[in-house]
Amino acid sequence: MENNSPLILTIDFGTQSLRTALVNKQGVIEALVKRKYDPPYFSKEKGYAEQDPDFYYDNLIVCLKELVSENQDKLNRIKGSTIATFRDSSVQLDEDLKPVRNSILWLDQRMAKASEHYPTLYRLIFRLVGMGETIKLNRSRTMAHWIKENEPENWAKTHKYVNISTYLSYKLTNQLTDSAASLTGHYPIDFKHRKWYGENALKGVIFGIPKKMLFDLKQPGEVLGEISREICKKTGLPQGIRLYASGSDKACETIGLGALDKTIGAISYGTASTIEVSNKKYHEPEPFLPAYPAAVPGWYNMEVQVYRGYWMLSWFSKNFASELIDESRIQSMAVEEILNKRLSNIPPGSDGLVLQPYWGPGLRRPLAKGGIIGFSDIHTREHLYRAIIEGIAYALKEGLESIEKSQRCKVKELRISGGGSQSDAICQITADIFNLPVSRVQTYETTSLGAAIATFVAIGEYKTVEEAMAAMSHKTQTFVPNKDAVSQYEDLYRKVYLKMYPQLKDVYRDLNKFTKRY
Repeated sequence: MENNSPLILTIDFGTQSLRTALVNKQGVIEALVKRKYDPPYFSKEKGYAEQDPDFYYDNLIVCLKELVSENQDKLNRIKGSTIATFRDSSVQLDEDLKPVRNSILWLDQRMAKASEHYPTLYRLIFRLVGMGETIKLNRSRTMAHWIKENEPENWAKTHKYVNISTYLSYKLTNQLTDSAASLTGHYPIDFKHRKWYGENALKGVIFGIPKKMLFDLKQPGEVLGEISREICKKTGLPQGIRLYASGSDKACETIGLGALDKTIGAISYGTASTIEVSNKKYHEPEPFLPAYPAAVPGWYNMEVQVYRGYWMLSWFSKNFASELIDESRIQSMAVEEILNKRLSNIPPGSDGLVLQPYWGPGLRRPLAKGGIIGFSDIHTREHLYRAIIEGIAYALKEGLESIEKSQRCKVKELRISGGGSQSDAICQITADIFNLPVSRVQTYETTSLGAAIATFVAIGEYKTVEEAMAAMSHKTQTFVPNKDAVSQYEDLYRKVYLKMYPQLKDVYRDLNKFTKRY
């Protein structure tokens, strides 16, 4: 490796941990510093998830200092930097651009009443097209509405309403701007045109955020600013490093998997689990739900999400497998890793145990809750664990079928990333449920890899993103569907899973009334 070969500094803020990395043009991560948050968030009340925005900044400074101290010989090769964060986590800033309160994270389950005036005509239009409940959920899940209702004094102090990615980019560059591909969530952004909605736009008014509270948007590949002298002084980074706009964590993950093609699906088995298919044309993945801008210009990501996703495995381990903690310490692995090794002891379909993974609200089915059917005396804890994994895959398969219908093109293969992708058993289950080959790439740090790919294109080291992906993202292991398992899963998916929500939706509505969530 030539000493002058370029590197990209990537900063990846996950929900549970932070990663800073130096990535080269071949897709090799030459240096990586990880830092697990302690705690990742805190809950003042049941269902809340908050964190001080400066907590992330403080962790970043620690990581950058360590990265710099361990890689002095590589610093002069850094030709650009970028940042990717988890999504839909708001920060309210006062006139001095200081946080007014803690950030409310995407995991938070509080609901606003959203009683602020909303034009009657707009309500009627959404009702007529069958989106009344979805719009109601979107308004209730927008933290601007909750703060107005519950903390009017903090809303009165709010000068700018930003995403966590915006705030962290500002802390790095002193420029309050962000990538249009980083704002997936409850913001008045026109994803198709990558710009803010007008003040009275039909879809923009939903969120109740005045345009004066918003900020400048940049397009992927544009410069957000230069890492400030203050940051360089604190961390030892050389001056003059530009911060380039890329996209959110999931958008970068998709590029890192080399999945910028409408025939390739990208699955992320993370805290939130998603399936994404990229297309140069704007297609909504489900009726009235937007596609998001990709982390590179000219592309869109059609995405369907399982809100709590592989968070459910941690939930399961904590509540139903706590006695494995000692064993996990002895073997130096997570409880989930121990359970993953036992997946092969349970047959495909979990002996008829089928799970619907709505442990959190979804836009398409805002009233849905989790459901498990098929219990009998043969079922064990391991059956339930496998049923969770299968249920998440069923939900993503349903999402993929909606995406394929929208783009009028079948997906021929899948690429997989996230914590769940590290298990061979989970990869095989995924291949069998989707009846498609499932591949991993050379690193599990696909968000960092994808962010670097996008930035190498931005600085002109590669002419196109396709060229960059071919050089930097490499398939390693592929899992091929097992015909017998495919047949069993197809039977359960068509005859059981797809029928669960239509049969249970009225029950879910009554359950929500009972728990007074709405």
